[in-house]
Amino acid sequence: MAEILTYEDRHFAGVEALWEEVFPTDSPWNKAAEAIPAKLKVQPELFIVAEEAGDVIGTVMAGYDGHRGWLYTVAVKPEHQRRGIGTALLIEAEIRLSRSGCKKTNLQIRAGNEAVAAFYRRHGYLVEERISMGKRFDC
Repeated sequence: MAEILTYEDRHFAGVEALWEEVFPTDSPWNKAAEAIPAKLKVQPELFIVAEEAGDVIGTVMAGYDGHRGWLYTVAVKPEHQRRGIGTALLIEAEIRLSRSGCKKTNLQIRAGNEAVAAFYRRHGYLVEERISMGKRFDC
């Protein structure tokens, strides 16, 4: 049975391997070496892992800016999917966000990723007609 925990430094290699497997084409700034140190500076309690027998098998990173919550890097090792681990991670992130005063949570998935969209729909998330825009800072 998976244990849901707040991220600790000992989880780094497992998280890095998981993200490489689940998000192989992700941008360099989303890689573990960049994303994890940045997250640990801001709301580290919202970085959650699923661990089984000492192995990281899932993650979720969340954030709350006082207005909206966001979910990032929701990932479960493929061989552990469909066992409720993603659901457990999602629920834990929602509980922690709610305790912070968060009233609404947003997330983004890549267009065409119907399996992931179906997962979120099963958990009450709806598609909102928005245009997602972003800007990278060179710092």
